[in-house]
Amino acid sequence: MLLDRAFFDQLADAAKAETLPRFRVGADVVNKETKGFDPVTEGDRAAEAAIRALITERFPEHGILGEEHGSVGLDREYVWVIDPIDGTRAFISGVPVWGTLIGLYHKGEAVMGLIDQPFTGERYFADGRQSNYKGPEGSRVLATRACETLADATLFTTSPHMFVGEGRARYEAVQDKVQLFRYGVDCYAYALLAAGHVDLVIESGLKPYDVGGLIPVIEQAGGIITAWDGGPAEMGGSIIAAGSRAVYEQAIAILQG
Repeated sequence: MLLDRAFFDQLADAAKAETLPRFRVGADVVNKETKGFDPVTEGDRAAEAAIRALITERFPEHGILGEEHGSVGLDREYVWVIDPIDGTRAFISGVPVWGTLIGLYHKGEAVMGLIDQPFTGERYFADGRQSNYKGPEGSRVLATRACETLADATLFTTSPHMFVGEGRARYEAVQDKVQLFRYGVDCYAYALLAAGHVDLVIESGLKPYDVGGLIPVIEQAGGIITAWDGGPAEMGGSIIAAGSRAVYEQAIAILQG
């Protein structure tokens, strides 16, 4: 079952109606952790609730895995994976690299996905066959770029502090080999990879809702996204995404030690 784009757009528009009016106006922030800082806002909760209501009405037989309102029916054939605001830290800081992520899993595999950045008006959508961009630059089919070596690659990660112990050392070993590295881009990094602007994203400690909407966008643009052990990325964990097979193989060889 592949859906038309209209329903994904409806979901993204419903989330946008809750998130965008709350951006750069002083969001009401609650810290979900007693140690450390894991923020959630009213926008996170309202956007996910809006998405879930539409899915439940249209597809009551589907499961839903969400960040803010729990999960239901994870053993069902189709499961929606929702992150209403990926990059909440960016959201509350006024930085437009956050996004709404919506993925559809079929028997555990991510088959369709959407990345929406309401403030910039950019939407990246994987329809099961190809990935598409719609935004200020117009509309086009997405394609990752060919990059043959790490020495020519641009690498993004949200923060080097997400890596600990041996994982930190392995990440830094990759970082030492690339041409350019940048921090702090959240889900927008994966969108830029699918669009052919960067070559590599490496992260750790991700949850399924952090990657569910991203996987189809990257894969259907010609890229590769897996766990560091080479297995599926659908359940999160330590993740590597690359625009080309060559860069992927060079980077994952280092990550695997």
